[in-house]
Formats: sequence, structure tokens, C-alpha cells
Amino acid sequence: MNEQEREAKFTELAVKKVVYRLPDMERAPVRRDEAYRITDEGPLVMDIYSPQDMKNGERVPVVVIALGFPDPKGFYRQMGWAVSWAQLIAASRRAAVIYGTRDPADDIHAVLRHIRQNSATLGIEESRIGILAASANVVVALSALMQDHGLSCAALLCGFMLDFDGSTIVADAAKEYGFVNACAGKSVEDLPANVPLYFVRAGREHFPGLNEAMDRFVAKALTRNLPVTLVNHHTGSHTFDLDDDSDASREIIRQTLSFLERNLPTT
Repeated sequence: MNEQEREAKFTELAVKKVVYRLPDMERAPVRRDEAYRITDEGPLVMDIYSPQDMKNGERVPVVVIALGFPDPKGFYRQMGWAVSWAQLIAASRRAAVIYGTRDPADDIHAVLRHIRQNSATLGIEESRIGILAASANVVVALSALMQDHGLSCAALLCGFMLDFDGSTIVADAAKEYGFVNACAGKSVEDLPANVPLYFVRAGREHFPGLNEAMDRFVAKALTRNLPVTLVNHHTGSHTFDLDDDSDASREIIRQTLSFLERNLPTT
């Protein structure tokens, strides 16, 4: 998928929002264009969504919404999927971060550093950071978990995982769709042993090999006795949270938020 095709896909998805709603979620305050890294091509920025009833000096846990595609024009921060998830998280009394990136595998670490170094100013509890990712963005989320052992949890929806035992499913998909295969050469053994992981699997997944790779990944994680939760949305599509407006989809989204709340407690 070339840049023009990616832009067309982003445009198509930009107006779609998550099918689950919380009261007043659209009223979440947003701190926009917070620079987290300065590059020769210009600053990279992020948007921070916060609970609307935060008090002065209060700090809340944060969920970073990971991105696996280069996005120098900042489309991702405007997408209905990312914005509505950020609003849901903020309505659940956690902050949420959406960011732009040129080098996804490295920039997520710059985002995490910026959050920790400026936590007081940003109103964030730096010791309680989770990750949310979906689809091709999950690979970067897994890579961050492998390298940053200060993360508290990760919710990973219908995602490409990593290749092992001779499989090339993720590598082939990365070449075809243009996302960064940040876990190339890594294995499930590289994940931390005590970070809770939450996976959603779509029974009507349309990307060839994605569920096969996920099933193998989860089975391997269980052999390590990792703290894994797997939810199988047996009637769900890859984009169930955008396109399957059903009780089952809304319940799984609610469960995802509950997982993040449970593992990112407020003080």
C-alpha cells in the first residue's frame, strides 16, 4: 500500500467512531500539539485527552494509543477510531495520548519519555502507563512492551503479532500494507513476565493469516504462564468496534475499558 492509498484509507476511516458511547465523552478536554520530539523535518506532536473533572495538581494514569504506520501529516490524530477511543478513556478517568510519528518503532519510546519527564505538567501519573493498539499497530505496541519494562498493561485488538517458528505472516503483511514490523527477530520470550495483556480476536477476521498468527502467539504466551486475557468475538469483523454495532461489540469495548481501569488504578 503506497502513501496515496494509505491517505485514501485514512480519509475513509476518519469519520467512523467506536460504536460504544459514554456520557459526555466528547467533552473531554484536549491538550493539542504537545511537542514530544524535535527533528530536522520539524516537531513531532501529540494530543492528550484528559478527564473533564480533573482537579488542579491531580495526576491520572494514561493510555498511549500506539501507531505502527509512519504518519508525518498527522492523519491518525484526527481519525474517528483514535479520537473516540481517547474520549472513552478520558471519560473513564484516565488520560489518553494520540501522537504523530515518522519512525513508529522509535517514536513511541520518545512519547513515553516525554510523558515521564513532564508528568507533573501534563497531569499524568508516570508510573501507570498502558498501551492500546489495534490491527497493524499492535506490532509496535508489542515491541514497546519488550523494551520498556515500566509499562503497566496493554490492550491489543485484532492485531498482527510477531513471526516465529519459520512463519512470515507478519513480515509479509508489513510489506503489503506498509506498517513497521517492529518485532522482527523477536519472540514471545522477549515479553515481560508480569505485564497483563488483553487480546480481542475477531471470528470473522478478513486479513489472511492474522488469526493464525494470533492463535500461535497466545498459545506460546500461555506456555510461559503470562497474564493473558483473550476475548473471542466470534461474530465480529476486524473493525468490529467501528462497524459491528451490536450488543456483543459494545460489551467487548466495555470489557476493554474495564481491563485498562483495573490495571491503571487511580489514586
